[in-house]
Amino acid sequence: MTVKLSLPKSSNMLSPDFIYGVATAAFQIEGGANKRLPCIWDTFCDTPQKVIDGSNGLIACDHFSLWQQDIELIDSLGVDAYRLSISWPRVITQSGDLNTEGVNFYLNILNALKKKNIKVFVTLYHWDLPQHIEDSGGWLNRDTAYKFRDYADLISQAFGDLVHSYATLNEPFCSSYLGYEIGIHAPGKIGQANGRKAAHHLLLAHGLAMQVLNKNSPNSQHGIVLNFTPCYPQSNAEADQAASRYADDYFNQWYIKPLFDGEYPEIINQISNENQPDIQPGDMEIIAHPLDFLGVNFYTRAIYKADNKLPYVQVAPPEPTTDIGWEIYPNALTTLLTSLNDKYTLPPIYITENGAAMADELIDGSIEDLDRIDYYQVHLNAVNDAIIKGVNVKGYFAWSLMDNFEWAEGYLKRFGIVHVNYNTQVRTIKASGYEYKRLISNR
Repeated sequence: MTVKLSLPKSSNMLSPDFIYGVATAAFQIEGGANKRLPCIWDTFCDTPQKVIDGSNGLIACDHFSLWQQDIELIDSLGVDAYRLSISWPRVITQSGDLNTEGVNFYLNILNALKKKNIKVFVTLYHWDLPQHIEDSGGWLNRDTAYKFRDYADLISQAFGDLVHSYATLNEPFCSSYLGYEIGIHAPGKIGQANGRKAAHHLLLAHGLAMQVLNKNSPNSQHGIVLNFTPCYPQSNAEADQAASRYADDYFNQWYIKPLFDGEYPEIINQISNENQPDIQPGDMEIIAHPLDFLGVNFYTRAIYKADNKLPYVQVAPPEPTTDIGWEIYPNALTTLLTSLNDKYTLPPIYITENGAAMADELIDGSIEDLDRIDYYQVHLNAVNDAIIKGVNVKGYFAWSLMDNFEWAEGYLKRFGIVHVNYNTQVRTIKASGYEYKRLISNR
């Protein structure tokens, strides 16, 4: 059986101007931990029972040693762009200066990609906060927002004109809610006050960084990457609909509304005073700095019902689901994009992450991941449907280039279009990788 990726012949997604890319994150693939400062994910991995398989990112995919091979791999897929993140603890010393060795690691990568005419989409923060900054309060400390601005200032000057696009943050929801409110991601803090404070400081850091990025790299695009999990009611009952609206405000609109409207959703007034973020005069204006683009990460939807004690309760996802247990529901992506386009005055959008963990099997040296190809097909169709409805989507990045350290799941879940043998570090392009290449080459 063969599954092929395709798009309608009239699709804007077949235009040479539409960008197709692959994406990774530093902590998930790099390794090379002895060449950088410790980060919060190192500490989290060392804490018993935090990562399901007890693993860590000390070696990961050893991209730190194999980066030249990996760039050849990226080039072989025929993509237009590569989205990578910079390891803050690799490029900035504890005293706040540039670490020349760490900066040169990335400069070598950026220059190699430029030679291959592959556009570079840099994410400055993909969750690997230096541990020494966490020891001073991390994202609960307002000063961290200014440390992030200083890091963005130094690294954007060092990179010069090699970067096509800068994203300040990847998924501040995950950093604040998963990391500081419910504690299932690093640094493992718990409490609503922690989550709301961290979220505000992350968004403030974004706005502060936008100011220096515009100054230092005026020819690059500058924006932010947000993840969205659209919220659906379990039934048409008003109570269930109200629960899903509250969840949407808390998990989705909380992070985008300040960017475009300069304010948090109304539900902030339903949060007790002791759990409110500390919003200083001028903060919201800084956060609402104009964006050149918005990155949208999408994987699944969530379903909610009313509860007598809580504002919402999430119900178990229906089938079909991926190997990580997330429902496959591509229509939610179309609805998400069109609803955001109706609600806000948006800049151009990039789908900066979309993909699926599947139970891949390496058989006779190949991986026929037809289920992943089907996932990509229905979600590319969903993006195309949104474009037809007027959403200005400029590009699509498959998550992920290669199997990697999947945070609290360790190495148990595989999202890559390239298989990685973690013992030998051998990379094997999956059927989905070959199909993605074919789709791009047939534009």
